[in-house]
Amino acid sequence: MRLDSRSEAMRFTYAEAMTNPHFYLPLARAAEQAGYDSMTVADSICYPRESDSVYPYTADGSRDFLEDKAFPEVLILAAAMGAVTSTLRFTTFVLKLPVRPPVLVAKQASTVAHLTNNRLSLGVGVSPWREDFEVMGVPFEGRGTRMNEAIDILRGLTGGDYFEYHGQVHELPAVKLSPVPTRPIPILIGGHSDAALRRAATRGDGWMHAGSETAELDRLLARLHRFREEADTTDHRFEIHVISPEAYTVDGIKRLEDKGVTDVVVSFRNPYSAGPDMESLDTKIAHLQGYADSIIARLK
Repeated sequence: MRLDSRSEAMRFTYAEAMTNPHFYLPLARAAEQAGYDSMTVADSICYPRESDSVYPYTADGSRDFLEDKAFPEVLILAAAMGAVTSTLRFTTFVLKLPVRPPVLVAKQASTVAHLTNNRLSLGVGVSPWREDFEVMGVPFEGRGTRMNEAIDILRGLTGGDYFEYHGQVHELPAVKLSPVPTRPIPILIGGHSDAALRRAATRGDGWMHAGSETAELDRLLARLHRFREEADTTDHRFEIHVISPEAYTVDGIKRLEDKGVTDVVVSFRNPYSAGPDMESLDTKIAHLQGYADSIIARLK
């Protein structure tokens, strides 16, 4: 089942996170030279000493893998990588939007998109961790409404005109930002819950999948399609970014394309393992280049 009719070729995103911060700039250059379309930029703010929150994308819900992992600030890192590349896009995966002031995010994102010639996409999500809200001084309750309003404000302010907003959470007088990008910043919604899928269908320019086996991906895509039908958005251009074991063969890529997937996100190590990343920069570059030679070059 295709979720939309599209004639464009599959796009390829290289994912790297929780590694030596000094690796990111040379990895961005290597990914661009190898033919990748984009690179993910992971987001995490801080580490609580004590937490009873559950991480939804590990088998046991543990967040222990995060301990002592380096997370450069997401939009600063995107700007830095943009400065050493010319065509590679950068997609936050995902920026925890409702814990941040939306006007500030709009200012930061507009600046990065402007300086990189429209090479930023904002993957956004609701943090699963109450502690993120607490340390940022933001209520955990009502986070869904806060998220929806923040998306509206991002769209309004990054357009370049005066924009005002009167919501349940946010009140904004008429203001405008400068500089802004010359094209709208794509806003992609991350998450596997029905609330996230519905938000993607109604408010997003696309959806970001956090990884699963094929059967679960098919279930999520079917629900996403249903929500898009209900919202009457199936005729809109819509990006679907997925992490899938099928992304590592040419035939698998073609199967994902047939399902309406527009972008595959590939990585070459398990970022959820405990302890520091021991891979060298040369090893990482060899991995991303090997995939480019065996898969990307055969499909572009």
